[in-house]
Amino acid sequence: MATRLQYENNCEIGVFSKLTNAYCLVAIGGSENFYSTFEAELADVIPVVKTSIAGTRIIGRMCAGNKNGLLLPHTTTDQELQHLRNALPDNIVVQRVEERLSALGNCIACNDHVALTHPDLDSDTEEMISDVLGVEVFKQTIAGNILVGSYCAFSNLGGLVHPHTSIEDLDELSTLLQVPLVAGTVNRGSDVIAAGMTVNDWTAFCGSDTTATELSVIENVFKLRGAQPTSLVEEMRKSLIDTYV
Repeated sequence: MATRLQYENNCEIGVFSKLTNAYCLVAIGGSENFYSTFEAELADVIPVVKTSIAGTRIIGRMCAGNKNGLLLPHTTTDQELQHLRNALPDNIVVQRVEERLSALGNCIACNDHVALTHPDLDSDTEEMISDVLGVEVFKQTIAGNILVGSYCAFSNLGGLVHPHTSIEDLDELSTLLQVPLVAGTVNRGSDVIAAGMTVNDWTAFCGSDTTATELSVIENVFKLRGAQPTSLVEEMRKSLIDTYV
């Protein structure tokens, strides 16, 4: 299911939050309402962690992560790094990256298997993305935009990209990512997809300006209708098998 919300009257909620299949980061200082929306949807399954990154609230644009790890810019303070390491599950590698392009969330789009990156990222950073996040890395642009992290959002099941992406680009990206892609918008026509929404394999959060049509496109492409966290599904399967045996 996709949920609509806003951060202090701002609909760009992908700027103030980061959602993966293993954890969710939320900016400090927002209203309790913002935090509790994430908490209500996710707390039974994954940790929801309040944090700042490099002293800012724009955490969704500053970091990149998936179920294997979290990459933080070199401007992250030692306290923030320690806080995140303590708050996140032990199997998640939290690493600082010495990279000139420090808004990693704008430069890297990834799911649990593949990452698309800004064409100008260092080769060292590419290696680190591959090691920490456990993904294959491809340098890409989306509809001519080099900020791939801003103009697309994808999970392991589907993806939404900039509305001006050509059919050829869509096909190429879809083949690289091995997930179905749709060109679309969020927040009533905004093409900055990743700033307007954040998504994982079973739920999505969008800015409150998102229209019903946009919402239904999002729910379809990310296969969110009736989706449940994999951990819960596995538990249900186990209990069903136990009952029948």
